[in-house]
Amino acid sequence: MALIYDAVLRPSKTELISAWAEAQPWFAGDAGTEVTRVATYRFDDPDGEVGIETLLVRAGAGPLLQVALTYRGAPLPGADAWLIGTMSHSVLGERWVYDAVGDPVYLAAVSTAACTGGRHAEQYLERDGERVPIEPTAEVAGSGPAGTTVPPVGSPIVMHHESGVTVATAGSLRVVLMRNLEASVVSSEPAAHTATLSGSWSGQPFPRILLTVRG
Repeated sequence: MALIYDAVLRPSKTELISAWAEAQPWFAGDAGTEVTRVATYRFDDPDGEVGIETLLVRAGAGPLLQVALTYRGAPLPGADAWLIGTMSHSVLGERWVYDAVGDPVYLAAVSTAACTGGRHAEQYLERDGERVPIEPTAEVAGSGPAGTTVPPVGSPIVMHHESGVTVATAGSLRVVLMRNLEASVVSSEPAAHTATLSGSWSGQPFPRILLTVRG
């Protein structure tokens, strides 16, 4: 369960990631424009410390892009290269926002979901002491059967970018995040022994591969 607070964020998430995304090698779209949010999905951190959220966004008239984020209450040691920036959260205080592909908590969460057939986290809005269900804007599920052994997240995490994707290698684990969701690199036929995480959203009624996991 993902708990969302009725809070003010400064800067907003889209403000924070707009300039950062434009500087990435996988970026496609109109430069100098703030990205617009199309859909989001979340996963739970079992320890309840790290927020895990993925935004599907567009920059102007550009293609749909996937930006995975983690939110932390303190800096992640050794992860300065993956830091997008900080934002002020009116309930939780200062939050450090990372490119999630470099965060071990994110890699563990998406690997577990992909390998064991897990789904996105249910979201609830915390308001005046009550928790109100939030209707999901994306439906996400893994391809693997329940009970499958999940490859561990090794160290260090090594990240590189290829055409329209970001690849993270952590020991024997290899996670490939599709960045440009309208590019031909998004295959509906992954290689053998590869688990996938697929999703659907408004305008995308059939599941589309969002990332792959091998280990």
